[in-house]
Amino acid sequence: MADKLKVTLVKSPIGAIPKHRATVAALGLRKLNKSVELPNNASTLGMVKQVSHLVKVEEV
Repeated sequence: MADKLKVTLVKSPIGAIPKHRATVAALGLRKLNKSVELPNNASTLGMVKQVSHLVKVEEV
């Protein structure tokens, strides 16, 4: 199990419900096709699962 996750925003959160938009912002994603590296822990995985239709996840 990797200790970091690379999360990339692949779909715009404009039409998403406000809770999902807030989750994308909390993950640190601001523009399409931009990536952030986040720790692989329970809180990050829960956030990624909530917006899985908007992001792509890779283990680093």
